[in-house]
Amino acid sequence: MTANPQGAPLWDVPPELTTGLGSLDPRPVFLPPAPRRVVFDTNVLVSLYIFSDSRFSPLRAKIESGAWLALGNDACTEEFRRVLAYSMFALSEAQQSSALAAYRASVSLMAGHPATTAASLPRCRDRDDQKFLELARDAAADWLVTSDKALLRLARRDSLRQMFRILTPEAALTEV
Repeated sequence: MTANPQGAPLWDVPPELTTGLGSLDPRPVFLPPAPRRVVFDTNVLVSLYIFSDSRFSPLRAKIESGAWLALGNDACTEEFRRVLAYSMFALSEAQQSSALAAYRASVSLMAGHPATTAASLPRCRDRDDQKFLELARDAAADWLVTSDKALLRLARRDSLRQMFRILTPEAALTEV
């Protein structure tokens, strides 16, 4: 396997696949790059699925286009559902259901428990945020996108950089 200038893998079609097919083009095939695996914490999900005029709407477009794979689990989804009901958002039950349905339609839910050999994580000051670190680790995420100060403080940890990056939504939008 070699890489093309844009970074997508280049695969040559094996000769045995062209035998007897005549019309199969033997030229190299370019495969699209794998989607970036991203965990979004609840404060970012609120911005993406409640506020349609959010400055972070390009993040949602990345998910919907398939360029990014949004990763979630039951605990993170439950927190989002609970936050949608906060009185400060003044969302009707229909609006809450709609936001949750839109999120569920775009997220890949990870099931099960981490392997016993899972890498250890630093403890987040806010215990409620630990689940996002665990999800990013267990789902082999590339990024954890957050606006949460407690999580952003952990971005400087070398041990986490070996597993995934913690980015603000603004920084995620500038990444290629």
